[in-house]
Amino acid sequence: MPQTERHPDLIVGLETGDDAGVYRLSEDLALVQTVDYFTPIVDDPYDFGQIAAANALSDIYAMGGKPITVLNIVGFPISKIDKQVLAKILQGGADKVKEAGATLLGGHSIDDVDPKYGMAVTGLIHPDQIWTNAGAKSGDVLILTKPIGIGIIAKAIKEGVATDASTTEATHWMKMLNKAASEIAHRYDVHAVTDVTGFGLLGHALEMARGSNLLLTIDASTVPICTGALDYAALGLVPAGSKRNLAFVSEATDFKEEVEADLRTVLADAVTSGGLLLAVSRSLADDILTELKAAGMTQATRIGVFADADAPGIVVTTK
Repeated sequence: MPQTERHPDLIVGLETGDDAGVYRLSEDLALVQTVDYFTPIVDDPYDFGQIAAANALSDIYAMGGKPITVLNIVGFPISKIDKQVLAKILQGGADKVKEAGATLLGGHSIDDVDPKYGMAVTGLIHPDQIWTNAGAKSGDVLILTKPIGIGIIAKAIKEGVATDASTTEATHWMKMLNKAASEIAHRYDVHAVTDVTGFGLLGHALEMARGSNLLLTIDASTVPICTGALDYAALGLVPAGSKRNLAFVSEATDFKEEVEADLRTVLADAVTSGGLLLAVSRSLADDILTELKAAGMTQATRIGVFADADAPGIVVTTK
């Protein structure tokens, strides 16, 4: 990426690997912008459209913003696949945008070899209310709002071995917007936030630890995992991206001996449309979790704690 002089109104750019960019328009208003798209990870085209939309919208919520406008990004082999499939994908996306309270402006499509779908999303935020993945404080607990293991289940779906229960559960969580989680978090003093996506739980948690210059201890026994993910990992149904994630985070992660190999793999599994990670003071955790569960995030839980250390990183245990 070429280096350019930083614009004075660019509040969040490339430096911290945050979920979206933020650009100041005035003293009390800023734009939050992001883009994401991918190939189908479930068989149902309407579900795929909803998942792709929820995934793209998530980055706005993870920064503390409110999505306002959306542009579709579409690649589709129009001569090979029935146009009704594309129509269902777009309808799924449009319905999820409506649920978010945003406006679909249009978009761009190309004739492509494989189906691809996603969105460019613009949101609004007050410059003083931006969440980043840095800012956690020593003693903060880490809350995860959705279960992990999505990438491994998607691999099992692609291989035709995923059970109906695994597919249904994973699809349910991927379609769920992080809107309610963001709105709930806004009612509390959260110190750092990110969403769990392609770098997996450990990858995004490591970004938080490094950004905050703290040591994060994760109790793997408390981490919610989608049904079947550990079993599929044991069968070797692990995406290449998840394997790369594990190799990357292992350099800064101390896995205790009792943390088995398959569990380590799931903790690093690449996620699509995952939940939020919230760093909050211990005194607020129970109240936030009560609200999250009442709003449908029934597996939301505290999974770790931040502490001072000589060097930032992660310790994974099963207490």
